[in-house]
Amino acid sequence: MKDVTDLHEEFDGDRLPPGQRETSSFPVLSKGETPSVPTDPALEVWGAVDEERSMRLGELRRLGAERQRQDFHCVTGWSRLGCVFEGLPFPTLADHVGARSEATHVLFHAHDGYTTDLPLSTCLREEVLLTWALDGEPIPADHGGPLRAVTPHKYAYKGSKWLSGVEFLTEREPGYWERRGYSGTANPWNEERYG
Repeated sequence: MKDVTDLHEEFDGDRLPPGQRETSSFPVLSKGETPSVPTDPALEVWGAVDEERSMRLGELRRLGAERQRQDFHCVTGWSRLGCVFEGLPFPTLADHVGARSEATHVLFHAHDGYTTDLPLSTCLREEVLLTWALDGEPIPADHGGPLRAVTPHKYAYKGSKWLSGVEFLTEREPGYWERRGYSGTANPWNEERYG
């Protein structure tokens, strides 16, 4: 298992970012109700890629499942340290579909209509996971199961719950919370909560 709980050092900050409080629980926060998602949904991948794909969880697992110990920081001020996620590193997905040189951004899509955006360069980190397990169990529906993205170097709203699609873009398209005033960069160590 890879441990990436020291990534805060890259950002010149403490493990617990400023303005955060540590919790052992895992609060549930979403923009609305938990959607009804099939137990084995297809993940659609499209946009500036060589091969648009529709992949089930089994195919994602076969591409290169990895377990990582990560910290999870919510923009509302709590952090859960030492989460163990299992999933597919984003760079593996990008390689598999052939992300084109003109791709600059990624827009994550969710089954409830939620979207969130990040620069492609930010997603091409090994700790950005498309994850299906938390602490050895399938991710519960209220936490984004059966598939969610996690971005431990960003506030958690940058990791979409109920992941339905990954769109590779040639220019930025702000996501749901970003259009409502939340930070596009979302660096917890700089307290980039709002734009």
